[in-house]
Amino acid sequence: MTVTQITETVAGVGGLPPYRTGEDPWTPDEVGELQAELEGDAARLRREISTAETGIADLLRDSGEGAGDDQADAGTKNFEREHEMAIANNAREMLQQTERALARLAAGTYGVCESCGEPVGKYRLQAFPRATLCMSCKQKQERR
Repeated sequence: MTVTQITETVAGVGGLPPYRTGEDPWTPDEVGELQAELEGDAARLRREISTAETGIADLLRDSGEGAGDDQADAGTKNFEREHEMAIANNAREMLQQTERALARLAAGTYGVCESCGEPVGKYRLQAFPRATLCMSCKQKQERR
């Protein structure tokens, strides 16, 4: 079955994501909860990014004032700045994944593996709503 065929099947079943054999079908309430969780995550991540960017700006501003700092103070400031940048970058990546999941949910392609076109699996998506690959494709990707 191709991705196009699965997408048509998903759209034909009330827009609910596909599920694997042996799993219970998605209910509209479950999909609504999933969407609300993703939207809440997106809002939280935007706040985290904003806070981290403010922290980075403060650290950059303070770095010019430390002309008399010793090496340990300069190293601490560098570490804090890099830490804030890592937090911001991680939050940006998670936000991108979350927004992509929401877009796939709206387009009716949520729950379809981007590699093989098979269902990702309801239980996998409930555990990790941003998943875009089924378990076997994810394992293949990690082995590379």
